Amino acid sequence: MASLNFFDVFWLVLFIFTLMPMFKLRRLARLRLRAFEALQERRRARLITLIHRQESLSFLGIPFRRYIDIEDSEQVLRAIRLTPDEMPIDILLHTPGGLVLATEQIAMGLRKHKGKVTVLVPHYAMSGGTMLALAADEIIMDENAVLGPVDPQLGNFPAASILKAVEQKDKNEVDDETLILADVAKKAMAQVESFLVKLLEDRMDEEKARQIARTFSEGRWTHDYPITCEALAEMGLPVKTGLPKEVYELMELYPQPPQQRPSVQYIPIPRPEKEFTKEK
Repeated sequence: MASLNFFDVFWLVLFIFTLMPMFKLRRLARLRLRAFEALQERRRARLITLIHRQESLSFLGIPFRRYIDIEDSEQVLRAIRLTPDEMPIDILLHTPGGLVLATEQIAMGLRKHKGKVTVLVPHYAMSGGTMLALAADEIIMDENAVLGPVDPQLGNFPAASILKAVEQKDKNEVDDETLILADVAKKAMAQVESFLVKLLEDRMDEEKARQIARTFSEGRWTHDYPITCEALAEMGLPVKTGLPKEVYELMELYPQPPQQRPSVQYIPIPRPEKEFTKEK
C-alpha cells in the first residue's frame, strides 16, 4: 500500500476543511428542528419564527442586516394558511422592523386567524415587529425585552419630524419637493394610525384603540425608543413576562456571525461560590 505524500495530505486536509461548514450547518439545522418541536410540544401551538440577526456573506464575510420583507410575508402567510383554523399560533419575533407593506400583510393574516395568536419576544421587536405584536391576542416578553414606536419613516427622517419642520415655516419659503414630502408624510401617518386601529378595535372600545394607535404612530418618541413590558401593560395591552426556557434555547441556535474577538464573553456555568470566597 503506497504511503501518502505531502500533497496528498494537503489536499485531504483542504477537502475536510471545505466540508466542515456544510456539516456544521446541517447539525445546526437538526438542532433547530429539535428545539422547534420541543417548543411546539410545550406550547401546543404552531410555531413561526421571524428572526433577523446580522448575517454575513459566505465568501467575503461582509456583515449586513436583515429586516421584514416581502419574502418574509409570503412565507409567514403560507404558514398561517397551513395552520388549522382553531389551532393556536405562536410567532417568535426578533427583528428591527422592515417594510410597511410586508408587515401589514403579516399583521392582517395573524388578526384573521381564528385560533389564539401569541407573540413571543425574547429581546426586541421594533417598528414593524411591534405592529405584529399589536396584532396578537397575547404578548409574552422577557422582562428586559422591548417593543418600539411604529411611526412611519421616509428615507432617513421620521414623517412626524418632516411635518413639524414644514409647519414651522412659511410655505413660500419651502421648496416644492419638501412640500410633496410633507404631504406623503401626512398620508403615511394617517394610514399607519388607521391600520393600528383596525388591529385593536375588536379587542377594546374604539376610543381606546385610537388612543393606543396614536401613541405608537404619532412620533412622540424617537424611532428606536424602547417601550417596556410595564409601559405596555399601563396602556392596557395584553402583555406579560415569563417566556418558556425553550424559547431561549431556540434563540441560541441562531448565532451571530463569528468574529475573531467576541465583544461579549462569559462562562455560562459559574464556578461554585466557595471558590470565589477568600480563605480566612
